[in-house]
Amino acid sequence: MSGRLPFFFASGPATCHSPFPVIAPLLILLLTACISRAEPAADPPPNILIITADNLGYGDLVSYNPDSPILTPRLDQLAEQGTRLTAFYTASPTCTVSRASLLTGRIPQRHGLIDQLAGVAGNYGIGLDHDEILIPQILSRAPTPYVAGCFGKWNIGFAPGSRPTERGFDEFLGHASGNCDYYRHNYREKHDLYRGTEKLHREGKYTTDLFADAAIDFIQRHTAADRPWFCYLPFNAPHFPVAGNKPPGEPNIWQAPDRAFDAYEFGPDETDPYRRYMAVVTALDEAIGRVLDVLDDAEVAENTFVFFMSDNGAFRLGREGLDVGSNEPLRHGGVTCWEGGLRVVAMARWPGHIPPGTVVDQPLWSPDLLIASAELAGAPLPDDRTFDGRNPLPVLTEGAPSPHESLVFQYRRHAALRQGNWKIVRERPDQPWQLYNLASDPAEAHDLAESHTDRVRGLTEAFSGWQRSF
Repeated sequence: MSGRLPFFFASGPATCHSPFPVIAPLLILLLTACISRAEPAADPPPNILIITADNLGYGDLVSYNPDSPILTPRLDQLAEQGTRLTAFYTASPTCTVSRASLLTGRIPQRHGLIDQLAGVAGNYGIGLDHDEILIPQILSRAPTPYVAGCFGKWNIGFAPGSRPTERGFDEFLGHASGNCDYYRHNYREKHDLYRGTEKLHREGKYTTDLFADAAIDFIQRHTAADRPWFCYLPFNAPHFPVAGNKPPGEPNIWQAPDRAFDAYEFGPDETDPYRRYMAVVTALDEAIGRVLDVLDDAEVAENTFVFFMSDNGAFRLGREGLDVGSNEPLRHGGVTCWEGGLRVVAMARWPGHIPPGTVVDQPLWSPDLLIASAELAGAPLPDDRTFDGRNPLPVLTEGAPSPHESLVFQYRRHAALRQGNWKIVRERPDQPWQLYNLASDPAEAHDLAESHTDRVRGLTEAFSGWQRSF
């Protein structure tokens, strides 16, 4: 029943002089019933901000590794304001595939983009199949449709039909490729910065700042318009510098703005690669802080779900001057199925829902973010496909156990499966499975396969079960 009075009550309640004195008490009762049965104003759906770093190591942040010398005060603050996840996994240990899995809620063996896009042809090709449905497309079907923006590294295909504004995003400012020069904005010989589908020239502007500025503008405009928004902010930092993006004679060094060095005892002329990497991460931290500040300024921090993660672990391939990030105490790094490649830093904040200063040690993974976004928006999921994500919100808000019985990983010849605290892993299909208890041995230093053959058999059966589902 509507809270509005029927038309014959519009003149107000009867008085003692009314020709209908007996009806007056009934009118009051009916009026009270109308008011009590009126629907209360619904809370607006929460905004959603998903921020990703590029190749940030598990051991690079003080909140994960107290020995890290890198200064990240805003990410430290984010961890204190929300929850820090210590068993969060990317669905793939490489950039392209990780991003496709986050945006689709599906692991590579389902969405089909199983390897890194290679070269200009790969990055500007179709990439992710056009039949795949992305988070912004899900949110556009919410009872209150969301406006969606993507600002940063795309890396899942940029052919016509593959670009962000053709895949559900209303706005895009960023680059198509897996890496671009932080100041020249080129990928190899190709200019690689776009607004929507058009080339954008901002040479000399640091990419981390470009992407943060675009996200801030998006948040401010759509908050002022009183629209719920989804902001996907995939920074390209701190991806290592790539010699192929440099002109002849220019050194291939880590790039950061001069101000990022101010907090350290060394300056912008520093040549040590690790120290320069520290400045890159500090510049990223500052940019994230500016984005979080605008939530406070716009008075929407209380109604915004924020999630931060790295797309995969730091690379530890032995390349001098490039593989300087830390995954301590985890083993190895990017493009492997060891913990250093898959287990990543992650934090979540949603004031009034996620308890501040908490730690979640339950296994979750990046495909869960699509399910969380749909739950937050009240958006229906399509029933014509399998989603590998599960709703992580009870884990984050209530301390519920993980909704996953197991998590499976495959990249090139590497494979792994985690079930509870146990993990099997192998680097080639012709190798026997190794077994680790991650609760006592996160560094995967002690293979227990020979002494726990039944455990290996059970996890191998679980791995085969996943294989049969593809």
